[in-house]
Amino acid sequence: QVQLVESGGQSVQAGGSLRLSCAGSGRTLNTYSMAWFRQAPGKEREIVAAISRGGGETHYGDFVKGRFTISRDNAKNTVYLQMNNLEPEDTAVYYCAAGHMALDVVLTRPSNYEYWGQGTQVTVSS
Repeated sequence: QVQLVESGGQSVQAGGSLRLSCAGSGRTLNTYSMAWFRQAPGKEREIVAAISRGGGETHYGDFVKGRFTISRDNAKNTVYLQMNNLEPEDTAVYYCAAGHMALDVVLTRPSNYEYWGQGTQVTVSS
């Protein structure tokens, strides 16, 4: 069993930056593909970024456009999402997810992920 706890969400103005963290416990995360998803009110959950178990492969949602960076520190069992140049459209609850994967490849669908955090709210004002 893996427990995931997100932190770092808060209210910021457009153009600002945030760094989200996802701390894992219960098992080491170095055999898990990790991802950040987000869900805004009335919208479906969408992938923001994903990173393979070894960090060698990453994937970003089309809307990211170079503004966000996902990284992981397997020694600390933690995954990060650095978000720059935030826009009001980025307002959502951001979820961390873990999906067990034998290979060093990313998983991009919500159904690929077995474990989810409770989410952290990001609000961007114009």
